[in-house]
Amino acid sequence: MIIRFLVSALSLGLATWILPGIKLDYAGEPAGAAITMLIVAAIFGLVNALIKPLFVFVTSPLLLVTLGLFLLIINAALLMLTSWVCAQLGVPWGVDGSWSAFWGALMVSVVSFVLNSFVGRRGEVHN
Repeated sequence: MIIRFLVSALSLGLATWILPGIKLDYAGEPAGAAITMLIVAAIFGLVNALIKPLFVFVTSPLLLVTLGLFLLIINAALLMLTSWVCAQLGVPWGVDGSWSAFWGALMVSVVSFVLNSFVGRRGEVHN
């Protein structure tokens, strides 16, 4: 579970570093930026755990019609919600707009998928 959390933080950090519309406004030490990304990953994890099942349930017909591609839109909305929560809590991280959220959601999904494929499943030895 901790490894998956770190994978999420790493994928969010990579999206923040690469995409111009996702910003981390931290001028201090790199360790402070890493801690901020861990906080963002925790907020993103909570948003995913609490809100995503509701979004998926409500939009399930649309998910079936689009063969699951609508999950990218849901993930972008959750990234925007995470940005809003961070702004409310004073965390210096944010997403500028819908397209930035879409590309960020795509990058976070792909990077998380690739990194989680190396981690393996719980209780299973991965070679």
